[in-house]
Amino acid sequence: MPYTLPALPYPPAAFEPHIDAKTMEIHHGKHHAAYVTNANKALEGTAWAELPAEQLMGKLAELPDDKRVVLRNNAGGHFNHSLFFRTLAPAGGPAASAELTDAIDATFGTLQAMKEQFADAAVKRFGSGWAWLCVMPGGKLKICSTANQDNPLMGEAIAGCGGAPILGLDVWEHAYYLHYQNRRADYITAFWNVVNWAEVSKNFGAAKR
Repeated sequence: MPYTLPALPYPPAAFEPHIDAKTMEIHHGKHHAAYVTNANKALEGTAWAELPAEQLMGKLAELPDDKRVVLRNNAGGHFNHSLFFRTLAPAGGPAASAELTDAIDATFGTLQAMKEQFADAAVKRFGSGWAWLCVMPGGKLKICSTANQDNPLMGEAIAGCGGAPILGLDVWEHAYYLHYQNRRADYITAFWNVVNWAEVSKNFGAAKR
C-alpha cells in the first residue's frame, strides 16, 4: 500500500497538560489512521499509487472527479497529520535555528509577532481546518489557513493559499475538544509549548532548497 501510518515518536501522554493523552491516542490512532486507509483505497490500482503524498497534493487538478475529492480529503489528511505530529516535541525542544529565526524576524518583526499572527489565522478559521507557516519562493515566510484537510501544497486555486508548509496546527475539534471543549484559543496558546522547533527549522531548510 502506498501510505502507512507513521508511529508517534513519543508516548501519547508526553504532551500533558498541553495536549492530553486520550486526545493524542484518538487523533493519531483513529483519525490519522482513517485518512491513511481511505487514501490507500482510493489510490489502489491508479497511476498515482506510488506518488508520495506531498507530490500528489500538487496534482489534484489532474485527477478524475471521483478520485479528486476523496484524495483531497484523505491524502491531504495524511500529509497534514504527518507534518503536525512530526513538528511536536514534549518540551518543545531547542529553539529555532538562526536561519529560521532570521527569516521570522525579517517577515514578522519578532517571534512573538509571528505567533500572534499565526494564532489569529487559527482562531478565525471557521469550522474545521488548519493554520500554516509556509515558505514562499525566495525564502520569505507567510501565514495562512485552509479549510478541512486542504494544505498549501494544493495551491491557491484549490486551497486558497500556496507555499511549502513547515508548521501546521490542526484546528479540527477532534484535535482539542476533549480537553479544551470550545476554548480553541486556549488550545492554540498551549500549542506553542510543544512545537518542535528543530523539526520546523529542518523543514525550513529543505523548503528553501
